[in-house]
Amino acid sequence: MKLALFDLDHTLIPMDSDFEWGQFTVRLGWRDEGSFGQANQVFYEQYKAGTLDIAEYIRFATAAIREQGMSKSVAAHAQYMSDVVQKSITTDALELVRKHQTAGDEVVIVTATNEFVTRPIAEAFGVKHLIAIELERDASGLPTGEIKGVPSFREGKVVRVEQWLAERGATWRSVTQSTFYSDSINDLPLLEHVTHPVATNPDDRLRAVAEARGWPQLNLFS
Repeated sequence: MKLALFDLDHTLIPMDSDFEWGQFTVRLGWRDEGSFGQANQVFYEQYKAGTLDIAEYIRFATAAIREQGMSKSVAAHAQYMSDVVQKSITTDALELVRKHQTAGDEVVIVTATNEFVTRPIAEAFGVKHLIAIELERDASGLPTGEIKGVPSFREGKVVRVEQWLAERGATWRSVTQSTFYSDSINDLPLLEHVTHPVATNPDDRLRAVAEARGWPQLNLFS
């Protein structure tokens, strides 16, 4: 097995899909622009700094879905895909994914954003394998605000990839080649775990690590 793993936000798309989904709910009138926008920005800065409490953030990020219900939220997300996400997907990012698929690699998006936000984005890239933060749901399928299982965040990305491999009767040892593309220092644990780490549109701290270790760097959005 050869693996091609991709982070999503600021790696395959030039934005944070969860942050922008939150801003989109503000424009829909679901959230107060002042209080929500300020809190959303604080969480985003914490993520970039590596200090984010992921459980606290997921409760915040899924509040609108819980309040509006699934059918209304799914319809709104389809509009979000059309108005925001589709316009941000570049030819270079699509071609990079297709290159690995054509080579016969198992392509997986591994993201710290939740499954509700990211599943349609993975589908837009033609990627069927998505490892995202899974949401606990009630009997009706509505998210409760809690995380199901191990969050695919920081070290949790390594654990979740291991679980994904185990479900297929595989281990890291049975992977002959593994590539991971990411922009974020938060993803250093998984970057260190693969055979071919690629710092993609890297933040300043990841760029410094990549330069020190001789890792390749890629800019998809220049």
